[in-house]
Amino acid sequence: MSTPCRRDAGAPSVSCEIIERELHNGAWRYYVHYEGTDRRLDDWVSEAQLVRESDLGGGTNVSSTSSGGAGGAAVAAAGRAPGYRVRPAPERRATRTMKRRIDEIHHVQGQSYDEALEKEHEASTKVKNIKVIEIGRYEVDTWYFSPYPDAFAMQSRLYICPYSLKYFKRRDSYVRHLAAVTRRGPPGLRIYAAPAPPQPEANAKLGLPQPARLTLYEVDGSTAKVYCQCLCLLAKLFLDHKTLYYDVDPFLFYVLCEEDATGAESLAGYFSKEKSSAEGNNIACILVLPQHQRKGYGKLLIDLAYHITLREGKVGSPEKPLSDLGQLSFRSYWTEVLLEALRTQRGNLSIKDLAASTAIRSDDIISTLQSLNLIRFWKGQHVISVSAKIVDEHLRANCRQSLRCDPSLLTWRPPEAESG
Repeated sequence: MSTPCRRDAGAPSVSCEIIERELHNGAWRYYVHYEGTDRRLDDWVSEAQLVRESDLGGGTNVSSTSSGGAGGAAVAAAGRAPGYRVRPAPERRATRTMKRRIDEIHHVQGQSYDEALEKEHEASTKVKNIKVIEIGRYEVDTWYFSPYPDAFAMQSRLYICPYSLKYFKRRDSYVRHLAAVTRRGPPGLRIYAAPAPPQPEANAKLGLPQPARLTLYEVDGSTAKVYCQCLCLLAKLFLDHKTLYYDVDPFLFYVLCEEDATGAESLAGYFSKEKSSAEGNNIACILVLPQHQRKGYGKLLIDLAYHITLREGKVGSPEKPLSDLGQLSFRSYWTEVLLEALRTQRGNLSIKDLAASTAIRSDDIISTLQSLNLIRFWKGQHVISVSAKIVDEHLRANCRQSLRCDPSLLTWRPPEAESG
């Protein structure tokens, strides 16, 4: 049921859904989801920001709500909030181990595993539990719920080490840890190191800091379990529909870092992949932390993943379904790579040829070329229909300079090649 709400004083009202309410410093406040927007914009609003139904010519159809779990000062069934539609909030559960969650889901009658998991995830993560993290020199507003252990999940602010990813409730503990930590980088094998990318002219005029040198580490979930679990918990603050928190053993994590003048390497983003994927996925999860977005790191991570897939002699695709932002990022990358391949290759190219040279899976190639009207279905098969002039026009319209992997700097080799 929708409720009008003003995000700011004097602003027009927008429709929202009230997820939960609580008493805060003696006054009601409401956790709302603005309809038609991403859940990362959900937030607490005051009673004054909600528009009474009587102001809109309606009645006063109000129901009470209850709340529980790790919501801080949440109040259970403590009366009515006059004049607003309030939807009963689902019971929220704090962190639990993945095993316990799976055991519970398997005992739900009449529901498939995936359906039950999705419903349990939706019910338990509607309200953000941690509002702000401090990581290195950055203070970052979070987007989503993350299942940190109970004692930490009830904090509105967490302090996170940019090197070990350990988390702290108190700033003094965090500062002591930073002073004592000896390994200032991920606990894995460095497989890529690139000079600092050139600084955009506009950034230089604004006096912004020079870009950092970039490094990539391969971290095995089975040998650096605590680090990878901490990475997943941190990532969950900015990723909505991901449920990997504890079972990290089957995954490899490729961690992108910025290196400062002292040689310390702090987390900027990462992608993960299954060690053995039955679906042929070369990316399970990908994230660039908000403070490092708009630097081209997302495209760089995607390109690194595909270069690793090329060296494996395979083709790959990200785990689906993709989020809206993920779909845009991958479609943009596929468009750039495929247009560059069509421009540089002479003669006729087949879908199979493109897949072999780019490591992009055939169905992703077909859908991307269809979106550009560069492929048609003729006599039972897909045929690439393109001229050099059309490719150049699409390159000008759809592609802009972005960070890409320099294969000569990538030291990663398939395990078979290394043992041989």
